[in-house]
Amino acid sequence: MRRRALMFVVASLVLIGAWASPAGAAPGDPTAPPDEGAGNLTLGDKLDAANTQWLEAQATLDESKKRQADLVKRMDEMRRELEPVRASVNVIAAAAYRTGGKVRLTAALVNTDSPEQFMDRVLLVNEITLHNDRVIGRLTKLETELTQAKKAVDEEVAKQQAQADIQAKKKADAEAALAKMRGRADGYVSVNSPLANPAPRNADGSWPKENCIIDDPTTSGCITPRMLHAAQEARKAGFTRFYSCFRPSGPYEHPKGRACDFAAASDGFGGVASGNDKTYGTNLAAFFVKNASSLGVLYVIWFRQVWTPAAGWHAYSGGNGDPSSDHTNHVHLSVI
Repeated sequence: MRRRALMFVVASLVLIGAWASPAGAAPGDPTAPPDEGAGNLTLGDKLDAANTQWLEAQATLDESKKRQADLVKRMDEMRRELEPVRASVNVIAAAAYRTGGKVRLTAALVNTDSPEQFMDRVLLVNEITLHNDRVIGRLTKLETELTQAKKAVDEEVAKQQAQADIQAKKKADAEAALAKMRGRADGYVSVNSPLANPAPRNADGSWPKENCIIDDPTTSGCITPRMLHAAQEARKAGFTRFYSCFRPSGPYEHPKGRACDFAAASDGFGGVASGNDKTYGTNLAAFFVKNASSLGVLYVIWFRQVWTPAAGWHAYSGGNGDPSSDHTNHVHLSVI
């Protein structure tokens, strides 16, 4: 009985170990997901919330600016249309003043030589009246629409100011969350980074809420559609080295399917990147930053630096001194 119990315990431990470790992740396996460390929670809920709300405010701000631009364009069109209409109304008013208005029109109808001439003048007077009414009505409608458009522009400007205030607050929150990261960093930016195709947004420009519903191509887990899109865009841009996404536990957005780790070396996660491998990682980090708005980037970590949309590049000291937690052997990407 004791022998059977011991075998059961050993078998259970083996099963638990197999469940906790990624498939094929043998000790020393360079393709095993990097241990990014869970001690630094600054890059957890606080930074996540600050940057998520900053991105939502940015989406609202961008959409408001588009509406404002459309309104301003429409106002210009209405002003151009108003000029000849106002001129026509001025002519009508001047003519009415000179001729005495309805009194002269009545006289024109009375001073006729025949019933046929009377009917012709009735039709003419009626047509003139209808034309004048249409012109005056058009002027009134355009002036009303222009007033409404001006009010709508003022509302958009107020909305933009509100979103700018939110962004300023969230930027301060992100800066506070990153305060322990030892200040600003030079960052990784390249104007030569290729452009990515934008991920789908809602009709109002906001980011749709997404769940972990797509099969992760790198593990047996799942990722969100937006995370898959970002990974695919990176590969289209030539960043085709090994990467890994979903993990059932750990820091950052991996358990939510909103994060991937992209190895700098061609054979997987290894030691500190140098030479061509470091250049590859730097170019990949720059690609994600340049296309942050298109891909819904929440933050990027690479080589002891972290980039967020609210605060830019900062030094990152959240690691444990090893290549994985210092992110010197892989680029970490999280999306909203």
